[in-house]
Amino acid sequence: MALYDKRRRANATYLGLCYASTLFGLSWLVIILLELLMQGFGALSLSIFTQMTPAPGSTGGLLNAIVGSLIITTLGVAVGAPLGLLAGTYMAEYGRFTKLTFVVRFINDILLSAPSIIVGLFIYEVMVARVGHFSGYAGAFALAVIVVPVVVRTTEDMLRLVPDPLREAASALGLPRSHVIGKVAYRAARTGLVTGVLLAIARVSGETAPLLFTALNNQFFSTDLNAPMASLPAIIFQFALSPYKDWQRLAWAGALIITLAVLALSIMARALGAQRTPK
Repeated sequence: MALYDKRRRANATYLGLCYASTLFGLSWLVIILLELLMQGFGALSLSIFTQMTPAPGSTGGLLNAIVGSLIITTLGVAVGAPLGLLAGTYMAEYGRFTKLTFVVRFINDILLSAPSIIVGLFIYEVMVARVGHFSGYAGAFALAVIVVPVVVRTTEDMLRLVPDPLREAASALGLPRSHVIGKVAYRAARTGLVTGVLLAIARVSGETAPLLFTALNNQFFSTDLNAPMASLPAIIFQFALSPYKDWQRLAWAGALIITLAVLALSIMARALGAQRTPK
């Protein structure tokens, strides 16, 4: 009986510590979100989406930064997602037990945990320093390098969850390997593959460090990918550190826009994941 009471007390103590730690972490998240919502919604207006970034003391918006972020992120995902999909497909379907797959998986895990500033420095040395100027292309390729490991991991995991009897049944009907993957494996894992791409988009939407080393910034509206291009993360970084109240308000508005976009993508990814889970 004494041993039972001791175990109950220990269990209650550990549960209490777990709950306290969870509440402590969540409380800071709630405080940050509440501050962001109050400051961000207070700074939101129609001009945010219709006017360019202003000079200090002037009225303006974030149109050039929003458009620049959409262009750079779209191009980065368009480059990185197919590469990650193909690499993950090879690892799950063709080389599941090969040494090459083990090496690729190990390197991919390193890239997943690598600080994004390292990626920015790498693209700076490879592209920016060689051509002699910052550009939207460099920013997009930096984001693509971040997208690839996320899509590789999710693609491999989702395809490995597809039951092998499905592949065997399709092969028994005489379908070639490429058709088995495209018509059977991809269809079975379609929801998970889309979820991986959405998570990759959410991952790179708020990246600042890679863009500071590659696309830099632009105070004017520009869609020229071969020149410096504005982006929301870079504008937020610049305006938040400035002493001007109007710039700080725009930084709060930009941070709210990115946060809402990332939350929307996360909700979509969770909804797709819930659809995939059998009931």
